[in-house]
Amino acid sequence: MPSRRPSPLLLLSTASLLLPHPALAAPNNTCTTPFTPLSASTFIAALNPGWNLGNTLDALPTEGSWNNPPVQPSTISAVRSAGYASVRIPVTYTEHFVSGSPNWDIDRQWLQRVSDVVDMVLAQNLSAIINVHHDSTSWADITAPSANISQIEERFYRLWYQVAGKLGCKGSKLGFEPINEIPGTTAEHGAQVNRMNEVFLQAVNDAGGWNGGRVVTLVGAGEDGGKTSMWFKRPDKKFGNPWGIQYHYYSPYDFIFSAWGKTIWGSDADKAALEADIAAVRGNFSDVPLVIGEWSASPTALESAARWRYFDHLIRTATKYNTSLMLWDNGNDYLDRNSLTWRDPIAQSILSTAIHGIPNALPDSTTDPSSPSQSSSAELYHRANSTIKDTSLSFALNANTLTSITHGTRTLTPNTDYTFSPTGTLTLLTPLLTSIFTPPTLGPRANLTLHFTPGTPLSLTLISFSPAPSSLNSTTLPLPPSGQDLLIPIPWSALGTSRPAAVKAVRGDGTYLVDDWTQWLGELQRGRMTYGGQWDWDGRGVLVKSGVVEMVRKEGKGVRFEVEFWPRGEGGRVGVEVGG
Repeated sequence: MPSRRPSPLLLLSTASLLLPHPALAAPNNTCTTPFTPLSASTFIAALNPGWNLGNTLDALPTEGSWNNPPVQPSTISAVRSAGYASVRIPVTYTEHFVSGSPNWDIDRQWLQRVSDVVDMVLAQNLSAIINVHHDSTSWADITAPSANISQIEERFYRLWYQVAGKLGCKGSKLGFEPINEIPGTTAEHGAQVNRMNEVFLQAVNDAGGWNGGRVVTLVGAGEDGGKTSMWFKRPDKKFGNPWGIQYHYYSPYDFIFSAWGKTIWGSDADKAALEADIAAVRGNFSDVPLVIGEWSASPTALESAARWRYFDHLIRTATKYNTSLMLWDNGNDYLDRNSLTWRDPIAQSILSTAIHGIPNALPDSTTDPSSPSQSSSAELYHRANSTIKDTSLSFALNANTLTSITHGTRTLTPNTDYTFSPTGTLTLLTPLLTSIFTPPTLGPRANLTLHFTPGTPLSLTLISFSPAPSSLNSTTLPLPPSGQDLLIPIPWSALGTSRPAAVKAVRGDGTYLVDDWTQWLGELQRGRMTYGGQWDWDGRGVLVKSGVVEMVRKEGKGVRFEVEFWPRGEGGRVGVEVGG
């Protein structure tokens, strides 16, 4: 460790660091607004379910810099209408300091904007949590080799003294979270995160207003459940704030982040692993209110049946272990911030029903990781120009009853359009399928809605596809200039799909370019790369990220990239040779 890093168990080097600096504007200590004290358990229970205003006030350098428009009251109205009870408001301050040590003044206009957004949430009678967000990986990274811990603590105190002073007279439906996912991999880091919680509490209490009675959700290293369980230390009793613990849950990593071709979830082992994770944190903090402040299963990246089962099971499991949930939404996944429409209304409905204990029927899909193909009852893929015949799909009813199936404004007729067995087998009959898949135009052809009672309706998308022709498997592409992504052109319209399922990278000798250990995984995962970090796609085709391109360049020999399509096992693939 650097010599200037003090022991995390010691106090700040000078006691004055825990006192308001004379040059800082004094906070408003006299509040005229009402404040009804809440226990931490009451506050955290009232968060459930919550939604994250991600990639907005936490964007760099400022709000609107990333993929979302500035937040408006209508944004919060859409969230409230969808059934959410709270909003977590991530805020990054890195670009908004207008002075350095020792004051670390924050731009007053930025503080006012933060206050205004808090008011938008509270005005809708929703609860709110506000934090310090991406600062954790810039100036507040306590694990950085050059980290000056004394200065980090000084800056952190000044920041929260100003924020808490600005927000000090807000009502008790506003809570504070010290910092988002601050890095930490060792017990010493964990102790320093505990120290940051104490600095935060000191600043919040020094700022006056109602802050001495405000609920806070304290954090452990990385806001990771396992690390928090190992290293979290309860705060000093001199602080009277009611407190709970916030942690984040993005597991299993390979499924949630579409890594290594993982597109299935829902086996008994999957469910048991998820429950073990949630139960372990609850077991370590049996008397502490808990909130999972971030979790997600993106509709833009994951297969629908697996995603819906994940939603349902995580929500029910968290409820079982008395843990509130706040969905992470970066604006690309769930709520379209421009149209104020939800990209996956089925997932939103599953959330609402599951959180209230209502059972949901759910589509079946492949859960065996060794399977060479993947089926799903959330989509029905028909190979264009093949024989149209009765097709069956299975559903887990979970004490639900199918009441009807609709196609737009039309209600389908049992025994004419479909049959449905008491065990959950839906058979769509040939006349209905013929009317949908004729003529054989590629792409989504219909969306059926299966209405169940008492649970949420489910959508079933019918898609006409054409496997990638063999002629697309013999293309050679040159390496792009250094620092640029490689575009693999994909004729989406000729395939009937708008997104790939996975991308594989294979050397000439048959070994895998990225993560060679995936040779030990199932057939659908071997050699596959990770979505987002190593590949992406757009309307032109698939983009192999520049970092992977550089790996090919260093190889000095050809590498084959294979783009795999839905339905996995039937959709075929496009293969290109690169480099060499």
